[in-house]
Amino acid sequence: MDWFAAGENGPLIAIRAIHFAASAMTTGTLVFGTVVGNPALRSEPQLALLQRAQMLRLAWIGVAITVLSGVIWLWFQAAAIAGLPLGEALTSSLLLTVLNETQFGLVWEIRTVLAIILAACLAYGRFVPAKWLALATAIGLTAAIAWTGHAGSTAGELGKLHLAADVLHLAAAAAWIGGLVPLVLLLTAVRRAQAVAWPSLAWEATRRFSMLGVISVATLLTTGIVNAWILVGSFHALATSEYGRLLILKLVVFAIMLAFAVVNRFWLTPRLAISSGNELPFAALRGLTHNGVIEIALGFAIFAIVGMLGTMHPATHLF
Repeated sequence: MDWFAAGENGPLIAIRAIHFAASAMTTGTLVFGTVVGNPALRSEPQLALLQRAQMLRLAWIGVAITVLSGVIWLWFQAAAIAGLPLGEALTSSLLLTVLNETQFGLVWEIRTVLAIILAACLAYGRFVPAKWLALATAIGLTAAIAWTGHAGSTAGELGKLHLAADVLHLAAAAAWIGGLVPLVLLLTAVRRAQAVAWPSLAWEATRRFSMLGVISVATLLTTGIVNAWILVGSFHALATSEYGRLLILKLVVFAIMLAFAVVNRFWLTPRLAISSGNELPFAALRGLTHNGVIEIALGFAIFAIVGMLGTMHPATHLF
């Protein structure tokens, strides 16, 4: 199995992974700011202002990478559809054909409009309606990816179930994996700010993110089972097909990531609340930051695997 060489699909797999990660980071950043960052730092106006500026920069970076990788994805997808080398596929006629005559092209156009709206909302983020519209648009930008993959090609009532599960799966992954980046940045900022109440601020932020993580993980597990049932179909196909074995690898990486999240929730986060005098929980905060970085790396590995799975035939097509 040539998973890592990925053959001729290597460039397409790589750009899909980058695009998924950037979309998730954009959405996760805005979700994080709404349900974690802003409420946790309400008592520290200066730190809250710093956090909002940091989240805005991160969201802009995410949007920029999403748009750029989306353009490259269109090019690579056109080459794959036409069976042409990348150089020969870069023609206006072929790109227009893909945009006007394929579902991928239609979804690409819709997501481009959503990206433009999101950028406008970020530019005028000082207005409350723009903030909420930015959040909704970002979630839509990520959720719409479902129509570019296997879920978008599943027919009938089963297809509706598949799309619903994939939309929720993508949104939950963005909230958790994408939200890890702003969490690590926030914990670093809280520590460097040297606020008197930094242990309680860090505790509140990690507690809120932990609650978000629990909801996200529950959603990922539920929708993942639905997707696996539709795309794999049986334990035999899971164990014997290339698609199934790659899915198992994804589940292993997910389990490792979940193990770090459990340590954060039940061991390190409670230790942030234990501080008196000079005995501040520096080790717990360092552990949370360190584990957060590892979880981000594992999350990006999952995006790479997802990018590969999307270019393969599901196991149900082979049995």
